[in-house]
Amino acid sequence: MLHTATWSNIRLQTATMTSFIQIDKVCKLCGGNFIARTFSTQCCSDDCAKRYYKKRKRDEKIKSAIEKENTAKPYNPVVNEKDYLSINEACMLLGASRWTIYRMIESGNLTAAKFGRRTIIKKSTIESLFKN
Repeated sequence: MLHTATWSNIRLQTATMTSFIQIDKVCKLCGGNFIARTFSTQCCSDDCAKRYYKKRKRDEKIKSAIEKENTAKPYNPVVNEKDYLSINEACMLLGASRWTIYRMIESGNLTAAKFGRRTIIKKSTIESLFKN
């Protein structure tokens, strides 16, 4: 929620020789009302400001990870020549994410074998998905 300051919610007080602005605002994290002394203040307390900063950074990380995952990976024509595919090659062939391939393996729609640390999928099992 973007809070814009209007003259109705800004109070100028002159206590001595200095004047300071008081703006009624709503905290971005907890939603509580507070009086800010600057236009850029977004949170009601130092604790809320720290938590809001962490939340913003966490959301930015998640957003960048999603964008990175959604970027189109170039199709490799060598994939058509192989009989056994890695997870990434199966992703390129199907146009799906890694997690979708892992979910299909876990649910039993795709059969896979472990070869050391690598997971290998037979290309014919992927092709058989579309024959049914």
